[in-house]
Amino acid sequence: MKIVRTDMGIETPRLDEKLMARGHELVLLPDGVREDELCKEVSNCELLLMCYTPVTAKVIAAAPKLKGIVKYGVGIDAIDIPAAHAQGIKVVNIPEYADETVAEGAFAMLIALAKRIPALQNEMQSKSWAWPRSEWIGSDIAGKTLGIVGCGRIGSNMARMAGAGFRARVIGYDPYKSRDEMAGKGIEKYDDLTEMLGECDFISLHAVLNKETKNLIGASELAAIKPTAFLVNASRGALVDEMALLKALEEKQIAGAGLDVFSQEPLNKKDHPLRRLYWMENVILLPHLTFYTAEAMQRLEAETLERCLEIIENRTVTIKSTDPRLKK
Repeated sequence: MKIVRTDMGIETPRLDEKLMARGHELVLLPDGVREDELCKEVSNCELLLMCYTPVTAKVIAAAPKLKGIVKYGVGIDAIDIPAAHAQGIKVVNIPEYADETVAEGAFAMLIALAKRIPALQNEMQSKSWAWPRSEWIGSDIAGKTLGIVGCGRIGSNMARMAGAGFRARVIGYDPYKSRDEMAGKGIEKYDDLTEMLGECDFISLHAVLNKETKNLIGASELAAIKPTAFLVNASRGALVDEMALLKALEEKQIAGAGLDVFSQEPLNKKDHPLRRLYWMENVILLPHLTFYTAEAMQRLEAETLERCLEIIENRTVTIKSTDPRLKK
């Protein structure tokens, strides 16, 4: 069987070796492969593995033998799922491999913001030392309020770390979770997002991106946040109106932000709309890598292989995601 894997910059050596050891032809394509090149490669392939590269209706139409599309990761926005399902093509993702990993990454940004670590590191590098003046004063997490937007697996792990680990009060907004379900995870449910935001010292976004959640945090929501509060986003960039966030940071409407995800990736210092963030000491920028640990990658490769074998062997494909788009 011919298998195509895009985004070869993400190294998955165990997965690649095991597929080839079973006698399959594996074609690796670079990040950012053009649509016409992808169409050419999938014309005779039966299984497509992708991470970031868009799988459009045109790509799907060019692949008459295609049996399945495996997203080796979580987000499925880059796949035209209706077009795939219309052709009888199975679509599956790997949603659980990095739940705690991403929560840890988000919490690392939260701690770094609270303790002024980026600014202090810059000061140490430029002046060798920093004396205890008011400009360097940080804040505790214990006793503060963390608001979580999206209280699924990652958000719940974040709640556990903050509540049980740091004795923070944890509140949350998630219209799809019941009050009892959230209380069982140590989260006090708020039905009104703006009201919740106004209570928070720290806010962490973990919602799924869809039509309802795009730009969920806009100018009016940012205006409701206390000027001493920090915003962390390790979910999807488009959950936030990013230009409104940039304005809020420049005008000191909020204290700072930790960002691992962006609507337009990758960032760059030349012409990206958010390039001014690079020079803000109260902002942490990460390159969409809070998921990227040795342990998480081992889990990702192992589970991706399982989903591939289910498709190759015509077995029932395990769908662990609760995203309704994956349910035919």
